[in-house]
Amino acid sequence: MTVTADNRPGERGMTLLAVMAVMVVFAIGLLAVAPAVQLEVQREKELESIRRGEEVAEAIRQYVEFYRGAKLPNSMDELLEGLPQGTKKRQILRASAAIDPLSEDGKWRLIKAEVSTLGPFAKRVQTFNGGLLPSNPSQVFDRFALVLVNTLNTGTESDSTEPDDSDTEILTENTPFIGVASQSRSKSVISYYGIENHSKWIFTPLFRGAGASNVRGARPAPAMSGTDAR
Repeated sequence: MTVTADNRPGERGMTLLAVMAVMVVFAIGLLAVAPAVQLEVQREKELESIRRGEEVAEAIRQYVEFYRGAKLPNSMDELLEGLPQGTKKRQILRASAAIDPLSEDGKWRLIKAEVSTLGPFAKRVQTFNGGLLPSNPSQVFDRFALVLVNTLNTGTESDSTEPDDSDTEILTENTPFIGVASQSRSKSVISYYGIENHSKWIFTPLFRGAGASNVRGARPAPAMSGTDAR
């Protein structure tokens, strides 16, 4: 059969329609999987924030123990500089861990050793651990924890899920701190100590006994410095 020139435009039109149909089906498929992909990306971002936060908590522990509880770090730079070891410095924090992937500017919110900030988190940890607080890593932290233990009746269950809309000043430098938290006030995909709000995840060496940390909604659960993830 001889193909004439008159047949070719019709064939090209059918081919174009077929290509467009395939593209439409492909676009619909992308729209269907987009929410799942976005959720997975957010989950991985939160897991990385938790890993880095736990590294900062471990660095704070080493810093406070080195100075026998006499001083707290005043900035993230102090942790990055490390601790004196002979004529050199011993590194206690990686540069990447000093950056919070959930905050727009990458800076951690510095948490002062105050009941108003640490109290609600301590309450959540206590509830999550069946009414008990994990032990402190060292006696040098006892004086920071004692006040909290005596005020654990503060805070409510809603602390774990409601957004942090308070007007509390966000401190990111030049203040003595015993923990860090994200500046993000969004609800999380992952549940950390039963808490589902980024700004309420506090990473501190206080209450970090074995088995204290538990991340839900993570696939797979991360292995965290100084804690057990289940």
